[in-house]
Amino acid sequence: MHGKTVAALALVLALLTTLPEARAAAAPPEEKRLVVYTAHKEDVYTPILREFEERTGIWVSVVAGGTAEMLERISFEAEAPVCDVMFGGGVESLAAYSRYYAPPPEELARQVDPRYLREGSDWLPFSALPIVMIYNTRLTGNRAPQGWLSLFEDRFAGRIAFADPSVSGSSFTALFTLLTVLPEADTLGRFVRALKRRVLGGSGDVVTAVANGSCTVGVTLEETALKAIAASMDIAMVYPEEGTSAVPDGAAIIRGCPHPENAAAFLRFILSRDVQTRLCAQMYRRPVLAGIPVDPGSFEPFILIAYDIGLAGERKAGLLADWSDALARSKEEGLP
Repeated sequence: MHGKTVAALALVLALLTTLPEARAAAAPPEEKRLVVYTAHKEDVYTPILREFEERTGIWVSVVAGGTAEMLERISFEAEAPVCDVMFGGGVESLAAYSRYYAPPPEELARQVDPRYLREGSDWLPFSALPIVMIYNTRLTGNRAPQGWLSLFEDRFAGRIAFADPSVSGSSFTALFTLLTVLPEADTLGRFVRALKRRVLGGSGDVVTAVANGSCTVGVTLEETALKAIAASMDIAMVYPEEGTSAVPDGAAIIRGCPHPENAAAFLRFILSRDVQTRLCAQMYRRPVLAGIPVDPGSFEPFILIAYDIGLAGERKAGLLADWSDALARSKEEGLP
């Protein structure tokens, strides 16, 4: 090995050895720190955490991952919590882990639109996320889908972009919304047959499948659809005519966390008027804070159904088991 190569390797090893020490030296004392576990995408959590740091001087350490992964980690660490705040994830998922949360600041719940609250919960909503339908404008022509019943039309059979609800939280919300709007006993089976066992791996695949024409219609979040439309993707969006849900994602302070005061400060920050206003203006999300106006040029009105968050959380395991059974039956029946 050449001498220059050896020297370069030695320098890299020295840097790797000293970088953690340098970061530790630069870090503030414990009382100015916050640990956040998040299920948000980076383009959502990064600007919010950065501004929180700038305003408060609190050093934020962030761990990002899927909702289930982060909540399981909180459960595993319950005897000696590492996380201060769980930020993101549908509130049905958050509700299932309520025993790990500390009560939030009392005044915050009074500021939130009551449609997005569940009495007695220790989580708080952050943004409202309506479920919508998207469709490929080239493939549908002048026959756009109108609502949930459209998914059962023969022309869409096997052409529906829908993510696995056992993987995607938004897809579970969509499935529970469908069953709330169409509560007939055979709705789940009919929907699985309409999919023809074509289930996508994650929510991010839905827009791609509809835009590239491999699917004609899809079910996703309003936020996701609006971002795709703003990016000039070849899709359009419709709010189901029978009504839809707008289940929020949320945040919670972890019981026994290392930095409870900083955690409370973070919840106050994300529910502040300027952050909630930014949700509309920059992130294609609807605010949950009462009194924040929604731009009618960006967000259309829709029929909001009564979505029982508590019941959705209680039924989640059973519904996912029914979903798996329905898929298995469709395979046994030899559906194409």
